[in-house]
Amino acid sequence: MTNTAFLRSAALAALVFPAMAQAQSEPSPASDMAKAEARAAATVAQMTADEKTVLTYGYMALPLGPGAKLPADSVLGAGYVAGIARLKIPALKETDASLGVSWVMGLRGDGGATALPSGVAMASTWNPDLLRRGGATIAGEARAKGFNVLLAGGANLMRDPRNGRTFEYLSEDPLLTGTLVGASIAGIQSANIISTIKHFALNGQETGRKFVDVKISESAARESDLLAFQIGIERGQPGSVMCAYNRVHGKQACDSDWLMNKVLKQDWRYKGFVMSDWGAVPGLGAALNGLDQQSGAQLDPKVFFAAPLAEAAKTDPAYARRRDDMNRRILTAIYANGLDTHPVAKGGSIDLAANAGVAEEVARQGIVLLRNRGDVLPLAAGAKRIAVIGGYADTGVLSGAGSAQVQGAGGPAAVVPMGGDGPFAQFVNQQYHRSAPLKAIKARAKDAAISFNDGRYVSAAVADAKKADVAIVFATQWATEGIDQPDLSLPNGQDALIAAVAAANPRTIVVLETGGPVLMPWLDRTAAVVEAWYPGARGGEAITAVLFGDANPSGRLPITFPASLDHLPRPQLDGLGTIETDFSGAGKPGDAISADYDIEGSDVGYRWNARKGHKALFPFGHGLSYTTFAASGLKVSGLSASFTIANTGRRDGATVAQLYLVSRGGEAKQRLAGYRRVSLAAGTSQSVTLAIDPRLLADWKDGGWTLSGDDYGFALGDSAEALGPVVKIRIGARRWRD
Repeated sequence: MTNTAFLRSAALAALVFPAMAQAQSEPSPASDMAKAEARAAATVAQMTADEKTVLTYGYMALPLGPGAKLPADSVLGAGYVAGIARLKIPALKETDASLGVSWVMGLRGDGGATALPSGVAMASTWNPDLLRRGGATIAGEARAKGFNVLLAGGANLMRDPRNGRTFEYLSEDPLLTGTLVGASIAGIQSANIISTIKHFALNGQETGRKFVDVKISESAARESDLLAFQIGIERGQPGSVMCAYNRVHGKQACDSDWLMNKVLKQDWRYKGFVMSDWGAVPGLGAALNGLDQQSGAQLDPKVFFAAPLAEAAKTDPAYARRRDDMNRRILTAIYANGLDTHPVAKGGSIDLAANAGVAEEVARQGIVLLRNRGDVLPLAAGAKRIAVIGGYADTGVLSGAGSAQVQGAGGPAAVVPMGGDGPFAQFVNQQYHRSAPLKAIKARAKDAAISFNDGRYVSAAVADAKKADVAIVFATQWATEGIDQPDLSLPNGQDALIAAVAAANPRTIVVLETGGPVLMPWLDRTAAVVEAWYPGARGGEAITAVLFGDANPSGRLPITFPASLDHLPRPQLDGLGTIETDFSGAGKPGDAISADYDIEGSDVGYRWNARKGHKALFPFGHGLSYTTFAASGLKVSGLSASFTIANTGRRDGATVAQLYLVSRGGEAKQRLAGYRRVSLAAGTSQSVTLAIDPRLLADWKDGGWTLSGDDYGFALGDSAEALGPVVKIRIGARRWRD
């Protein structure tokens, strides 16, 4: 949606929903979108026929295969789209960048980049301002390396925690995902760089990712996954949307008239451009269905958007009009974000220390204290003998693999090959960042006797645990793009290791470095559990700060930890064990998978649990602290809620105020309706006012949003399953379009 269209729709909505204007008041780009569109139209009018297929396709900017040649001005990375010097249009130089500038196997030789924590760790902060800082940090490093397009902004809802890309995405909730991804995109584009939002849409698994066919009603999609994208686009104004690999209702997402034309460009009035994912274009007809740019074209069967597009435009007016529109949209994004007036320059300076500080702050705020029996944490000075066990804790912290892999100077601290010998084999290996928790623990607890055991032999780990005052077990669950998890166990016998260590030492603390939720058959035997996710470039230091109380844990879960696979809408992941695919996900001729998302519809994660009456192992929104907080005085008027949050403990800390819709028309219906991260000194309180986006209360029916004119119940919660008193108000019936 353009600035002007967005402001117009927000102003109209404010007449009916006064709180909506405040709910959608995230910063917009400094560039005037209307001027950018006018400039783009004027430039297209000056283009020759040959020039009109320069911006419409690009290549993967890696030396794939013997003798591969890249343009002289390209930068090794995800992609390159040639510019047009005559018209002063810059080339588009693209890098994967959800968690930092991608490592691409170290081929650039430029010292790497700062690795921010994983997407799910970022979301655990519930802090849009911090994600905006993170986005700006990545963008600054990208500019210095010569990139001006970041393939960032992962906004797919986590419909299945076994998804291999769960670590890249943010949450299972459309409000939380939309607001956070919008903030990150705004941070990126503040540096005069285009950001994408991806993967549009309903990209829920890696198994058969190029042919899995998603079935879902329009109402369910609009109220969940599409709403996350819609909010993210409104908040962040991304220059580009990247379409997904999967099918939706039988059509490839990058060839879906419904997704790209009807929803994105018509209903949401989006003025930027749609780029394909790499190797996701089935044919030339995708142009008519809304695709504006073919990315990584050598991975597709043919470069459809070059000569074939030019030939079609000569004889078919529909293709000629579409080609002009494709160029207008790409140029609008270039001009709106100042790529031509603020050109990137390879070799710029990077403040690595400052950026590492941002990464550590994200990790500190994103670490979630799940369990703390007997207040074993924070570790006291009395812990004189500490046994650190497992998880390569003497070497580094785990990261997720695939296109999002980031590494800093010197490359990974350790690499565990996962097999294969193809060109992408190194994309799919287990890598650790150079931030060793053991080193950080030794620096923090200088007077303690600290031992380390790698955990390979349970008997040796148990012997060390028995001699210690406290045992800290680091457990890892590696994840990667291209491969889903078969279940939610900890691999390589780690569940048995934790159980044995906990039996030997009741003061056992488990630190999880995982890409998403895991089951915990050993939970009741442990004293504390800390979810550190993939904590990034300064993960070891951040984990240590939380363990010793230098940082008060304030992370809250953005995704449900299910108590059982049987509690998931699909206990068996579609296609797992029956379909064989490589990293590309292409499969074999005739392979087919159908993913029925109508099972849960819009009730993803905690909403599904509420509907079915399931209790989570750890619910959405859960997270403990070293202090205590209390919420009181909830009042709801129209689409505005107010209340007070107090720090009732003895330590300074931060919490996340969570407002939930809990009923509508007398029926249970759960939705996160608002949230706010609040930092409070011990003994202080703060008044909080939240605006409620009416779409979170409404149904999508017959091409628009409908409020039914019922009684609506709201409650404050420490999580989706720990709710306070319900306040009911009546909201009048309304109907509106996007």
